[in-house]
Amino acid sequence: MPRYALKVEYHGGPFSGWQRQSGQPSVQEAVEAALRKLEPGVQGIAAAGRTDAGVHATGQVAHVDLARDWDPFRLSEALNYHLKPAPVAVLAAARVNDDFHARFSAVERRYLFRLIARRAPLTHDAGLAWRVLNPLDADAMRAGAAHLVGHYDFTTFRSTICQAKTPVKTLDEITITEDVIPHGIEFRFALRARSFLHNQVRSIVGTLERVGAGAWTPDDVRSALDARSRAACGPVSPAEGLYLTGVRYEEDPFA
Repeated sequence: MPRYALKVEYHGGPFSGWQRQSGQPSVQEAVEAALRKLEPGVQGIAAAGRTDAGVHATGQVAHVDLARDWDPFRLSEALNYHLKPAPVAVLAAARVNDDFHARFSAVERRYLFRLIARRAPLTHDAGLAWRVLNPLDADAMRAGAAHLVGHYDFTTFRSTICQAKTPVKTLDEITITEDVIPHGIEFRFALRARSFLHNQVRSIVGTLERVGAGAWTPDDVRSALDARSRAACGPVSPAEGLYLTGVRYEEDPFA
């Protein structure tokens, strides 16, 4: 059976997350329902990242085995037709080798977190970013983030229900940028690693926000990391600001 990789974009607001769940709407279910409009016998799809409820994606990758030899462009067009009106889009489809696996073949994942500091409520970005009321110190947050880049035990920054076999991960990059917007500032946290723990990005951003607000010092981030205790973590930031922006493979299936 031919195997295809799909690059998927979605607004996570209406969904319980990527993964199929009984009685709850999921992105996986929406894509699988569209696939079954084309081939009723489709068994299921696997994705690079199991994003949580409310988390968005601009570069999720999934793979599926189909009976028919589809032209990739026609496959993506047909899926987008059947995905309407769900806020899900297939940006690209590609034929891949039978040993390609969206999750296990991935060598890097990239996430973006959007945080907007302004007094007025969000209108156009409602549900797409975390709003805080007070200004933040970007340099202090960068200093705090520097303590987290590298190979560490991230027990402090993972959910208590995380199913990963080990809390030890290598965080390759955290970049924090800021842009002036009408009546506020948008902060963007870009994180890059081979893989992440459950709630790791949201826990890190929530902690760094405390640094930016002056409630923590940058060195407090190192102390929290060294504690290897969930109780030492700062607040977990809301899901609505988080985006899975890309997944890298040894060979880009969409090149």
